Formats: sequence, structure tokens, C-alpha cells
Amino acid sequence: MTRGIAALIALAVAFAAMFATPADARPPGWSAGTAGRPLATCIRRAAPGDDPRAIARDLAGFDCITPQKQLGSGDFWVISEPVGERSRSRRPLNARMLSLWQGQVTLHVLYTDGRIETMSDDPVGLTKRVQLGAIIEYPLPRLRAPVDRLLWKVEGASNINGVVRNVRIATQAESDRANLFMAALYAAFGGLCIALLTYNLALWVTLRYGFQLAYAAMVAALMAYAVTSSGALAWLVPDIANTTRLRLNYLLLTFAATSLLWFARTFFEEHVFGPRLRLFVRLNMVALLSSGIAFALFAPLAPNLLNTLYNMVFAAMMLPVLAILHSAWHNRSNFLWLFGIAWAAPIVAGCLRVLNGLGVLPWSFWLDNSTLISMAAEALLSSIAITYRIRLLSRERDAALAAETVARRLADLDPLTGLLNRRAFLGHAIGRPGSQTLLILDLDRFKQVNDTIGHDGGDEVLRTVARTLRGLVPAGAMIARIGGEEFAVLSSSADPVDPDRILTRLRATRMPYDLRVTASIGSAQGPIADERDWKSLYRAADQALFDAKSAGRDRARTAIAA
Repeated sequence: MTRGIAALIALAVAFAAMFATPADARPPGWSAGTAGRPLATCIRRAAPGDDPRAIARDLAGFDCITPQKQLGSGDFWVISEPVGERSRSRRPLNARMLSLWQGQVTLHVLYTDGRIETMSDDPVGLTKRVQLGAIIEYPLPRLRAPVDRLLWKVEGASNINGVVRNVRIATQAESDRANLFMAALYAAFGGLCIALLTYNLALWVTLRYGFQLAYAAMVAALMAYAVTSSGALAWLVPDIANTTRLRLNYLLLTFAATSLLWFARTFFEEHVFGPRLRLFVRLNMVALLSSGIAFALFAPLAPNLLNTLYNMVFAAMMLPVLAILHSAWHNRSNFLWLFGIAWAAPIVAGCLRVLNGLGVLPWSFWLDNSTLISMAAEALLSSIAITYRIRLLSRERDAALAAETVARRLADLDPLTGLLNRRAFLGHAIGRPGSQTLLILDLDRFKQVNDTIGHDGGDEVLRTVARTLRGLVPAGAMIARIGGEEFAVLSSSADPVDPDRILTRLRATRMPYDLRVTASIGSAQGPIADERDWKSLYRAADQALFDAKSAGRDRARTAIAA
């Protein structure tokens, strides 16, 4: 528990430091995924009949201080600070911004010579401009005059995370490098997901542990989420609306979070979960799925309300996670430290994203992609944790199988002599192929043996007879104690046991207190294909044993089964 808490705290501090670091204090290359020079923006509400030229001249009407999210949803004008660069054939420029929930988006490119170039897109048109990293990119027309400012009119902005965010001017080379960087990042994550998915599904097919299937479901959901959130879906399905892609983001992230709770529920031992905790986890899984499905289906009607509910449900997800960890610590789970180390990064990243969604933390490119980065770290650690978990389970299973084998053997053996008991003997005898020879050996006047040397001495005589029989029968024969002083030997008729040899050896064997012990043997041959054959063979051997006793004992007689 101590190591798990330490890992959580350490990673929390690391993530908080990462996302709280000012942009100008970050190391070079930190914004590799957000290429280009950032541009500050100002915003104002749009009104019917607004003219872009008049709006661009009325800079005093723009608000450059109030955070965009505080203005609510609606239609807006957003203008950038002066650009002061020219888009050339040798050095074309692109305007880049974050993909957000927007309806109609119109970009007016204002040039210093007074010209205005306009590009307008509905949600499907925006999809065609999506780059990897979910960045909307506009190639700026190449004119002789430098670009003065960029002016957007956004209609139907939900303003969940802003109206126009993360505006940058980037050269084509910078855009290409950003796409290459993001392609490598997502490809690495996708390859890791495919490997983990294949590995865990293969193990689940073989071992059938529930946590393997839960983990595979979570990895599959995250892999699909990476396709939608990265913008790759826009390349694969260019006619999909960008708002539909965002709705799929919410839904798939919900599936991943639900799978996480399912994984936690099945990863720990069953004694960790009492009835209340099981119900609590189940209710949270239902709430998560419901919030994701509700957003995917009804977001166009009330995106802000559904987004708030969505983030609140995700925040509440920490309650069952903490409850599971507490119960695992209280019930001394063997796997708590594994879970704590492997899942510290995703849990902390999830908390930070929820805080960002609720407006507590500012937006960051790396925070927006923290799910994939933290899950990649988790995947590497969880592969070790799952392997260790399976190793422990395999040890438990092997120990249980060994104990079961020992118990079964003890149940099949006569505790005094170590030979098969009657039940086990019949179980192994019936169904043996081919003709069999059955010997039934009964010690002569054994009651007198017990009366002479006592029951302990009689038990030692029985053990001595058992050892003698073991030393005389061939490898494929079966020996059993089927009664008090009665033994049975079953062998193939092709390799029979000579009853006279047994009698001779018994006469020569030294018994306790040098007591002379003899036996009578009845034998019979026949098949034992079923229980009816066994009864016929046993009756014949038993009759032969009766004949040996009647003839004076210490001898053998043979009969043929009917």
C-alpha cells in the first residue's frame, strides 16, 4: 500500500508540474505537437447583418481579457493579433486552431492592402481540414501583400472549451513536421494497443481470467478513441461531421473508463469486494455508460449541459476507484501495489482532464493528449503487473491441482496397506481391454492371527502381505485390498500372475513374531468390458476361492467365468 500511494503522489506531482509550467519556461520542442507561432485573440458576440470589414475596423468592440468560456454559447467574431507575414510559394503559411464544437465557421483573411479572402465551412467541411492532433488547418492564400489579421465568424459555438483556441501561424514545413510527430506518437500507441490486445485475448482464451477480457476491452476502446481524437478518423471518413467525431470521442472515452472499473473489479481478489462495494462499482459503470451515450445522442440539443454532466460523472468515478483501493488495503490484497503503480499515471491524468473540463485547470496540448501518453506508460507497467498476477494465479492453481491430486489419491487408497481400495479398484478394472485374470487372495484363519498377536500385529501382517504382492506382480497388474483380509490381483491373461508362486513366497516371508501365515487363492479368466462381466468374473474367482478353502486352505484353485 505504501509503495502504491507513493507512486500515485509522485506521478501526481510530476503531472501537475508538467501542465502547470508556463509556456515560456518549457524546454525547446515542448510544443512539437502545436507547430508554429501562437497568435493572441480577442472576441465579441456576433449580431445579424455584421459586416466583416466593419467588424475588423472596430477593434474596440472586442474583448481581449475575459476567458472565452465565460461568454457562453452562441455566435461570435474572433480576431487575431497582427500576423505581419506573407504566404509565399516557397514558404506557404497555414492558420491552425484547435478542433472544437462549432457549427458554421468562416475565416476572413485580412491583408495589409485591404483585400479579404474568405473560407467558410460547415462541420463536414471542417472535417476535411482536420490534421493529426485534432488541429483545424487553413492554407492561407498566397498574395503579394502580407497577412494583417485573421478574423473568424463562428456560428453555433457551444463554447465548451472555447470558441477559437490555440491559434497559430505555421509554415507548411512546420505543419508537416507536426503531422509526422503526431503520426509517430499515435502509431506507437496503436502498435502498443494491438500487441496488448492480442496478448491479453490470447491469454484469456487459454486461462479465462476475467481481468484479461476487461483489459482487452479497455485497450480496444482506447485504440478506437485514439483514432477519433487524433483526427485520423477525419482522414479515413472525410465526409463525417466534425461534431460527430467529437461525440464519438466522448462515447469511446466512456467505454474505456467503464472498462477500467470492470478491470479493477476483476483484477483484485474476490474478498476485496463486499456486496455494497460491488453494487457501488456497478452503479458507477452504468452512470459512465449512460453519460457517454447521452452525450453522443443528444449533444446537439444541449452540449454544454451534457458536457457538464459528463465531467461530473467522470469526477465521481474516482469514488469507486478510491473505495476499491481502500478495501484492497483493508483486506490485505496481494495486488494493490501492482495496481497502484500501473494505474497511477492514468488516474492522475484523468483527474487533471476532469478539472480542465470543469474549468479549474487551463487547457494544454499535452493535457489534451494525456490519456494516450499516460495509458502508454500504464500499458508497459500493466503488462508486467498482469504477468505477475497470472504467475501468482498459476501458482495457486498448480497448488490446488496438486492438493486435489493428493486428495484423490488418498481417497483411492487403502490407508493401512497403501493399495487401491475396492471402489478405486473397480473403477480402474471395469473396461480394461482383452481377457483378464483375477486372483482373490484370502488369509487363512486371520481371526486367530488377531487373537494371537493383537490387532496391531494383524495390521502389520496385512502390510507385509501387501509388500509381498507388490514385489510379485508385473507392472501392468492392479492390486487392491477389497475386504478385511481379502486382496485382489488383476492382470492381463497374456501375462498372468502365478498363484502358486504367491503362496510359496508368503510361506517364505517372515511375519511378525515369526507367525506362520498362509492364504488361499481363487482365480478366474474372462473379459471385464462392463459391470456385468465383472460380476461374472468375480463370482467365478470367489467360487474358486471357496473350493480352495474347502480343500484344506493354503492352496489355489482356478475357474472359468461364465
